[in-house]
Amino acid sequence: MRPVLPDIVPRDALEEARGRIYDAALRTPLIRLPCRSPCEIWLKLETLQPVGSFKIRGARNALATLDPNRWGEGVYTASAGNMALGLAWCARSRGIPFTAIVPDKAPAAKLSKLESLGATILPVPFDRWWQVLQEHRYDGARGAFIHPVANVAVMAGNGTIGIELLEDLPRVDTVLVPFGGGGLSSGIASALRHGGSPARVMGCEIETATPLTAAFEAGRPHQVERTPSFVDGIGGSGVLPEMWPLVRNLIRGAVVVSLLEARQAIRALIERVHVVAEGAGAVPVAAALEGKGGGGVVCCVVSGGNIDAAVVREILADG
Repeated sequence: MRPVLPDIVPRDALEEARGRIYDAALRTPLIRLPCRSPCEIWLKLETLQPVGSFKIRGARNALATLDPNRWGEGVYTASAGNMALGLAWCARSRGIPFTAIVPDKAPAAKLSKLESLGATILPVPFDRWWQVLQEHRYDGARGAFIHPVANVAVMAGNGTIGIELLEDLPRVDTVLVPFGGGGLSSGIASALRHGGSPARVMGCEIETATPLTAAFEAGRPHQVERTPSFVDGIGGSGVLPEMWPLVRNLIRGAVVVSLLEARQAIRALIERVHVVAEGAGAVPVAAALEGKGGGGVVCCVVSGGNIDAAVVREILADG
């Protein structure tokens, strides 16, 4: 059953998340990207989290909201990799059985890490995987379903990034966030709004699938064409209807970058600051480097670094 979500993540949910997550997640650094660009670019390096992505924040917070007496039944999620990794990490530390329903084209780097964390992996075709996200369940799976996006506890955990930004870069004008389902961008935007920041949050997409752009243009979510690419952490088939009130209220617009621009951003991060980002994590940086996020002080949330080594070698060789 689809939940009814608020149009902003509550302030108390964000504060509670902040008090819960730091036994598993890190307070990640903010560094300046040295480059010639139309703006001053800062990088929020979620690549440095224990599982290589921001998802550990929401995963840790969501587990904390479950009844410990039911942990033995297990938990499961539908994830292209990073939310599954976050939940696998946190579940293993508490002895909770965990199952990841993954699209059958999920990157090998993420699947290998899931196996090492003891997760049960269930690959399904992308359309079936997307159906799980829409229905918030998978017949036959045991335990509690934790939605990777449309879950207030998950978004509140993600929103701790926004709290950290308010403290570390209060003069920020724009925050560029990769848009997968809206859980990261909505959490960050909620924290900024509660903190009184005028900064705008923009959702960044890849040209091969632009559900946020399409939703803003139409004034409502609808299905979009999707072409698989090395940018696997974003680019779904549409904005989930239950997420639309949040997204419409909190996100100021969408920015689209090309596959070439994303590849160039991955290369720039490696060469200039020695950071390896996955495709989704590099998309905000690509947008900033191209001036698509506007001027002033821009923070790019580099959401994760779980990218196949073969893809990195190809991008560097193409330089």
